[in-house]
Amino acid sequence: SSLETGGVGIRYSNASSERRFIFYRLFRTMTRRLTALTFATAAALSADAFTTSSGVCRPAVGTTTTPSLEARADGLGEDATGTLVGNVGKAIATAALAMAVFDPSPALADGQTEKFKLPPIDKNDKMRCTFNDSKMGQANAQRDKLYDLRQCKLSGQDASGYDLSGVIMTDTDVSKVKFVESQFSKGYLHDSNFDGADFTNGVIDRASFKGSSLKGAIFTNAVLTGTSFEGADVENADFTDAYIGSFDLKQLCRNPTLKGENPTTGADTKFSAGCALN
Repeated sequence: SSLETGGVGIRYSNASSERRFIFYRLFRTMTRRLTALTFATAAALSADAFTTSSGVCRPAVGTTTTPSLEARADGLGEDATGTLVGNVGKAIATAALAMAVFDPSPALADGQTEKFKLPPIDKNDKMRCTFNDSKMGQANAQRDKLYDLRQCKLSGQDASGYDLSGVIMTDTDVSKVKFVESQFSKGYLHDSNFDGADFTNGVIDRASFKGSSLKGAIFTNAVLTGTSFEGADVENADFTDAYIGSFDLKQLCRNPTLKGENPTTGADTKFSAGCALN
């Protein structure tokens, strides 16, 4: 958006949200690459260890070895075998590293797998249906126990600024709840009622809203990375200035419910998501 001052258009943006978005993208990219590097190193070391365990002795510096007549005859002596194993291991390591560094595949939301089994609801826990701010993990959704809000009635409450990462919701009523600047990393948010919920400036990363109702929800300036709206009803939702990955945006634009106008902000739903020309 722009601000007109003295006839001059000045571009401005929410710096805090932009920094938060950049941090999340860098964190995910570096994590994937460091994991690949770890596997690559392990593969290379394993190849060296295998070569050593095969009985191959590396010559001392400044000395030479003469392969056996059998090795000369068929070209497959112990040294040749060890070298082959080492080269294969290094090739595998290089391939693994290249795949992770240059992998163009999109991040998938948690809960998008075909088979996803959840444990039974602990209905003996009287404090279960409350918003709890996570104090650990954040982006990795780590908690000391399962954060289960299934079948809870929490309509109209205020959970602004909460870290709700790793939360599980099915048949949950969180309509008109304020989730302003809240975090939903790896949220399992299926078949629930989010009608009129406000996610302004929130971070919804690798979450799945599959089958949920988000009529009139507000995602203004929110970060939506790796988040799925498969089978969700997003009619009258507002996605103005939301950060949405190209793959996720394509999926969202195909949602037949992406239409209408938000009753609170007045924003056109399809236009706000950037799908007007798609």
